[in-house]
Parts: sequence; C-alpha cells; structure tokens
Amino acid sequence: MELTKLDQELQSLLNSNLDAATDSWLQSKLEQITSSSSTKDLYMTYSLLASKIDSDTVLNLSSDTDEVTQYLRTQNATTLQIARIYLLIKVLKANGDFFVPKVANLIQVADTGELETFLKYLILLPDAENYKQTAVEALRTNIATIFEAISMQNPYPAKYFNDQQWNQMFLKAAFMQLDLSTILSIDERANKDLTRIISDYAHERWAASREIEPLFWRPVAAFLDENLLKDMVRLFASDNPIENKVAALCCYTSEEPMAKELLAKHPELKAQVENKNITWKNIKD
Repeated sequence: MELTKLDQELQSLLNSNLDAATDSWLQSKLEQITSSSSTKDLYMTYSLLASKIDSDTVLNLSSDTDEVTQYLRTQNATTLQIARIYLLIKVLKANGDFFVPKVANLIQVADTGELETFLKYLILLPDAENYKQTAVEALRTNIATIFEAISMQNPYPAKYFNDQQWNQMFLKAAFMQLDLSTILSIDERANKDLTRIISDYAHERWAASREIEPLFWRPVAAFLDENLLKDMVRLFASDNPIENKVAALCCYTSEEPMAKELLAKHPELKAQVENKNITWKNIKD
C-alpha cells in the first residue's frame, strides 16, 4: 500500500479508537520526536504507550474491505499494537536514515508482546526489508507466538525471504503442526529444494506408519518428476480419501504430461478437481 495513504488510515483509526487525551498526547510526542530527532523520546514514548492504552482492547474497525483494514481484521489487531506501529511508521517516514538503526535497537530489547506486534505488522513499515534479519531470527525461536507472528497470515516472508529462509519457515510450521493454510503464497514460493525435503520427510513418516498433513504436499505440484510421481501413485492408492485428493490436486496443477496421464486413470477425482469440489481450501472436508 502507498505509504501516505497508510499513514492517514492508521491515524484515522487511532483518532476513532483512542480517547481524546491519549490521541493528543501521542500526536504531540510524535511532533517532538520528529522535530528534534530524539532517540530518548522515541524509546520513552514507545514504552509509555503500554500504560496509556489497554493491551486487550481490540481495534474497532470499519466495514471497509480495503487491503489494510482486511489485514488488521485478519490479525485481530489491538489498539496498542497499531499505536506502536503507527509511531514507528511516522518516525521512519520523517527521518529514515536516522531512525532505522534506532528502531532496530528498540526491537532488539523488545519483550515478547512487542516483538510479536513488530513481526505481525512489519510489512507496513517503510523499507520493511531493513528489518529482514529480525524476521529471519524469529524462525529460530522456541516461542510459538513469535514464530506464528511472522509465519501465519503474514505477507512479509513471501515478499522478502529467500528460498532457504522460506523453506525453513514452511517446514518448521509443518513440524509444529500449525495450520499450513494460514501461510501465504505457498504456490508462488514453492521450489525444487523444498519438494525434495517434503518427499524425504513423507517417506520417513510412511516408514513409521504416521500420517502426513495434506497441505504439506501443496508445494510439490509444480515440480512433479519421476520420483515425486511415485509418491503420487502411492497417494492415489491410499485408503485415506484425503490423500487421494492430494494426489489429484498435485497432478491436476502439474504441467508434467505423466502427471496428467496418472490423473486420467482416476476420472472421478479429476472431475471433482475440475469442478472445484476438491481444492486446497476444502481438502479436509
């Protein structure tokens, strides 16, 4: 989203969600911070927001369907979270060269709730790629809410992570048994290295007589080769109807002629995929 419009939209949201005194305090502090380029005032204001705004108050959103409103609704945004992000956006826009390292330092000492907020709304910051290292480090955390903040319903990884980083996120989400349907842009970020790992992991699970999350297979569709087609044959032969659907979706999406030939041997499943009765969204129904 164009940053000027975003800035105005968040300010309007805060105007309608904050009491007049708190809203006035925030605006005066912002003017003070940006006019004097004060690191101390930035850190102090960021810290004081938690005492000014109830952390549990969910942001009251309009019924608009614009991109930002929908994103805030998806993330169940709180007023405190958006006040914090708005503060960072404003100072970064005012003087990015000065405040970028200051914001980085602020996040380095953030508590769990502050870091979760930063990761969830990182995509909204000016030049958000400046904070890629923070996002990548969140993949290694043992704190579930931090990992979910960067991986679930978040467009940042698909836009800025390289294949290795994105693969790490996808695989960890699968190993943590998180809802893979909440990872954005799976088809667009699928890559050959990931499909190899998925197949290897599936073979380990099968050897241990353990089930595999159906959505785990989604990235392989564009990379079906001789070995992966053997996996599809196994899925088609499974007694589990969901695994049959997985194979049908992968083969239908693939441009590999042998995948099309394999799918043709299962005309009922092929018809269901063609008619949208089987999709990645409803595959578990």
